[in-house]
Amino acid sequence: MPQDLVITGHEIPLAVRDHGGTGPAVVLLHGLGGTLEAWDPLDLDGQGLDGHRTVAMDLRGHGLSGDGPWDWAKALDDVEAVVRHLDLGNPTVVGHSLGGMLATQWALRHRECPGIVNLDGLRSAESDPGNYPGMDPAARDQELARLRATFDAQAAGVSRPLPDELRAMMPPRSLTERDGQVYARPSAELLAAVRYTPEFRDTVPLLRRIDCPALVVVPTQDPPGMPGGELMAAFRRGVRRDLAGLPANVRVEELEASHAMLTERPAAVAELVTAFLRAPR
Repeated sequence: MPQDLVITGHEIPLAVRDHGGTGPAVVLLHGLGGTLEAWDPLDLDGQGLDGHRTVAMDLRGHGLSGDGPWDWAKALDDVEAVVRHLDLGNPTVVGHSLGGMLATQWALRHRECPGIVNLDGLRSAESDPGNYPGMDPAARDQELARLRATFDAQAAGVSRPLPDELRAMMPPRSLTERDGQVYARPSAELLAAVRYTPEFRDTVPLLRRIDCPALVVVPTQDPPGMPGGELMAAFRRGVRRDLAGLPANVRVEELEASHAMLTERPAAVAELVTAFLRAPR
């Protein structure tokens, strides 16, 4: 059975779920606004991924991990703390969305890394105008303004106490209590700190600099709950354009799913990751 623990003695407490397995280590990193429970649909069942020692963690400011200012280097230090505490050696790092961006940066920090998997952690949907090729500029700018307004509204909502009906819809691990009121995690401050960093807006250039084997999984469908249509079609064209010509150590796979691939196609994601882990190095 998976084991939950909280690692102390670091800058912040770090919540971890050890899914077991006796093979080489794999660390799982969830996306922005998620928790380590994002990986539960993969049905790791105490055996990890294909027998690998598989450990998921809550990123800083998320789930049951402690609060701390968002900083990419500090977030990587948090992963280092988990790896050291659990004696995971030189793990493969698998990340979804924000976690995929961190996995890519992990590979830059650890040139000896045996591999990383980036599950749609490539760039924010609210990216630079040039990342939406083939779209009329006026329509593009209008749709980007709508997208910014959507993200602004989401951030404003996080800054307020949750009404009972919303609280009941959210997993308990994503909630925190302050002054007798219940709020969603992460905080609006953390969301803003991530949202405007160059790494979050575009991680694709970093993929060209890594040395280790890498798998990049790109969804083919619009993300749920966001304006889609022409803007997201142009966004995907930009991603495909910029992933072309990557070094031979980086393999790109498209998956018939949206950004929510972990819940929509968990078996397919597990199969892709497992095949990558089995591949000779």
